[in-house]
Amino acid sequence: MDLALHAALILFGGFFLLLAIGVPISVGIGIASFITALTFVPMDVAIFTAAQKMVQGINSFALLAVIFFILSGSIMNNGGIAIRLINLAKLLGGRLPGSLAHTNVVGNMLFGSISGSAVASAAAIGKVMTPLQEKEGYDKSYSAAVNIASSPAGLLIPPSGVLILYSLVSGGTSISALFMAGYLPGLLMGLAVMIVAYFIAKKQDYPIAERPTVSEGFKIVLDAIPSLLMIVVVIGGIVAGIFTATEGAAVAVLYSIVLSAIYREIKLAHIPEILKETVVMTGIVLFLVGASSIMSWVMAYTGIPLAISDLLLTASENPIVILLIMNLLLLIVGTFMDLTPAVLIFTPIFLPIATELGIDPVHFGIILVFNLCIGIMTPPVGSSLFVGCSVANVSIESVLRPLTKIFIALIAALLLVTFIPSISLSIPKLLDLM
Repeated sequence: MDLALHAALILFGGFFLLLAIGVPISVGIGIASFITALTFVPMDVAIFTAAQKMVQGINSFALLAVIFFILSGSIMNNGGIAIRLINLAKLLGGRLPGSLAHTNVVGNMLFGSISGSAVASAAAIGKVMTPLQEKEGYDKSYSAAVNIASSPAGLLIPPSGVLILYSLVSGGTSISALFMAGYLPGLLMGLAVMIVAYFIAKKQDYPIAERPTVSEGFKIVLDAIPSLLMIVVVIGGIVAGIFTATEGAAVAVLYSIVLSAIYREIKLAHIPEILKETVVMTGIVLFLVGASSIMSWVMAYTGIPLAISDLLLTASENPIVILLIMNLLLLIVGTFMDLTPAVLIFTPIFLPIATELGIDPVHFGIILVFNLCIGIMTPPVGSSLFVGCSVANVSIESVLRPLTKIFIALIAALLLVTFIPSISLSIPKLLDLM
């Protein structure tokens, strides 16, 4: 226990100090982990083991799926997908009060699930929806808040690179089960935003969109079907066992290339930029995984996860109280750390506690990601918050008031997901994936 406490103080104290002075997260993880290792092993052993753990961390076939999904998302972001999905979203949410806000939410859920990026979704959907909502008399700060709050929903709805990373860090939790478990919580996240948007629209008397004709509706659905089919092909193939998650990600790349060619939105001049964006994102993810592997080794060697588990279980024997504490800690973590490093760092800490409480690893993975999705829309370092405000050209301060109302609804949705496991596990069990 003394070793664990000593190591935790050096590891997390050093890490947060490095973050405070502006060191990148991945570099901070590596430096803090290496310094901590030096306190209990000789330097030559620390250097050798750290290098070995970094290589082992990225030497994973499953990580190829993340890379391919990043490439697929980059292609689709430039391939004319967003406007077709927005038109479909208008059709689905157009008869509700404040219909453009509901269109924004549905558009983010559809585009986010396909692109696999909350930031890309907030940018792509926000660029189209913000001028439309402003023209209809919507408050700009409110429109931005809806866009920011709904953009992470696609990270729960498969295919999701974050869930693949969680599977890797958690020791091989079924990717198929995680994908299927994300559907209902992802829809619930979007629904929570729409409920708040409904009441605000009623209060502000925001307009309802005109009803499209049958022929217009049919054309909108027809245009969107090819984009939506990617989800059916990829997820259906993975769940049916036709191909693995990695092979499914490669299929997604091929499908997105063909679809973009059909839409004629991507030109040869775009390809270098798409590949550059993919390489940069891949490098960031792989370096994070490698650095986090050193941290995982340090924590396991010094017994930090076990010490935290003992501390929480000593504080209370009530599973409800412990889950509330874990949710609170994850929400706090999400406010100052991006989703990917948070998954890599905190899965080894909290998953043993969850399994000791009898929580299924699939269910816990959804709880973890849901918490961190809320985190990326909150200050001080919420990536979706910054992008959403930038796209809408509004200040962060002006967005916080409407965002707080939505935040309360999302916390309620999080608690439902936490304490009603069937929301996450019913579909995987129905498909006999667990």
